Amino acid sequence: MTGRDGGADLKPEGNTPVVILVRPQLAENIGATARAMANGGLFHLRLVAPRDGWPQSRAWRSASGADRILDAAEVFETVDEATADLHHVFATCPRPRHIVKTVLTARGGAAELRAITVRGLRCGLLFGPERAGLDNEDMARADALIRYPLNPRFMSLNLAQAVMIMAYEWYMAADATPPRTLMTNETHVATKGELDNFMRHLITELDACGFLRNEQKRPGMVRNLRHFFTRGEVTEQELRTLHGVVSELSRSRGRPSG
Repeated sequence: MTGRDGGADLKPEGNTPVVILVRPQLAENIGATARAMANGGLFHLRLVAPRDGWPQSRAWRSASGADRILDAAEVFETVDEATADLHHVFATCPRPRHIVKTVLTARGGAAELRAITVRGLRCGLLFGPERAGLDNEDMARADALIRYPLNPRFMSLNLAQAVMIMAYEWYMAADATPPRTLMTNETHVATKGELDNFMRHLITELDACGFLRNEQKRPGMVRNLRHFFTRGEVTEQELRTLHGVVSELSRSRGRPSG
C-alpha cells in the first residue's frame, strides 16, 4: 500500500520510540494511531498479528495524511519478534494484574524514554488490543508499565487516544514552548515610556474635566489608574486606541486634545 498524494511529508527524526500495536482489531484505529503518532513526532509503527491482516485501505482513510507512517509499518507474528531489536520496552496498561513492576505515569514514562534515547538505545511502547488490552504474557516482555492517571470513575480510552497521550508527553518532554504567551500580532507590548506618555495624556484630560478635582483623593486615584494599565501587558496598539478615545472625549467638550 502506498501513501496517497497530498499526505504529510513525514520522516523519522532522530531516535524515537517504536509504537507497537499488539493484535489491533480495527483498521480505522490503526490509521488514527498513525495520525496521533505524527502529532507527537513519532514515526516507527509495528503491528503484531493484526486481526484482519495488513495492509488495509481503511487505515489510510483515517490517517488524515499520516500515510508514510502506515507505508513504513512493519508486521510481526509475536511480541518477541516485534521487540527483538529494542533495548527497552514499556507497556501501557489500565490496571496491572498482580505484577511486580515499576509503574510510571505517561509524563514519567516519556521522561525516561527521552533519557534512554539520548543514550543511543532503542525503545518501544506496547499498546494492547482494543477490547481487552495487553495480557500478562505481553506485559512480561516490558521493563516497566505505564498507567495514565485519569478519572478513576471513567478511564476508558480508545487505541488512538492512548497513543496520543504518550505521543503528546513524548513531544512535550523536549518542547521549549513557554507555558504562557501574549499574542500581539503586528503590535508589541507597550514599553514603560509609552505607558507613561499615555498616563500623562489621560491625567491631563482628567484634570481638565474635573474628574481629579478632589486633591486628597487625587494621588490614590492616579495610582489606581496606573495599576489598572500595568496589571497586564498593554500593547502599543491598545494605547494608541486609548489615546484616540481620550482625544475624542476632549474634543467633545470643545477643548483641543493634548
